[in-house]
Amino acid sequence: MIRFLAEQASTDPDSTRQVVGYPTLFVLVVLGSLVPVVPTGALVSGAAVVAFHQSDPPFSLALVFGVASLAAFIGDVGLYWLGYRGVRSKNGSRWLEQLRTRAEPERLKAAQRKLDEHGVTVLVLSRLVPAGRIPVMLACLLAEMPLRRFIRGDMPACLAWAAAYQLVGILGGSLFPEPWEGVALAVGLTLLISVTPQIVKRVRRERV
Repeated sequence: MIRFLAEQASTDPDSTRQVVGYPTLFVLVVLGSLVPVVPTGALVSGAAVVAFHQSDPPFSLALVFGVASLAAFIGDVGLYWLGYRGVRSKNGSRWLEQLRTRAEPERLKAAQRKLDEHGVTVLVLSRLVPAGRIPVMLACLLAEMPLRRFIRGDMPACLAWAAAYQLVGILGGSLFPEPWEGVALAVGLTLLISVTPQIVKRVRRERV
């Protein structure tokens, strides 16, 4: 999908609907929120670059923002609902177990501590910090936070997430005259942001 954005941006920069593909963007962000197979942040940044170069940037960027934030919210709520069913069931669920395997014990403990101190506001930061969303969501599940309360905290979290990655895309789009160049920069930056914590942690382990 990222390659598609870059190629289409260089050949047909006049139609955001055709270049970005809002339905595709929506589906991929929802899917990426449920399972870690799609770099959703990079996808949103790349879409924002393309939207920035359209004939009506404010309108195009508003559409990208709306689609991305709504898709992230639906994906989060869906995953939380599936995990919540496992918490309340004696036999658990594969979704809850999947969340447990994806959340490192150290991060989970830190998330539980922050949840106790700050409540649902920690959801906003969890969406902005790389690899922070799953531990916080699992902490909410283990605390048996009601779905309605999770929704109240996740709404601003998804809005902040979409805005942050869209800003990365706008930055990339403003630095280069060609959309595909901005897409490449935005995607590279978002991927670098996502892998940096893992690299730092690995380096620390090797030093110990």
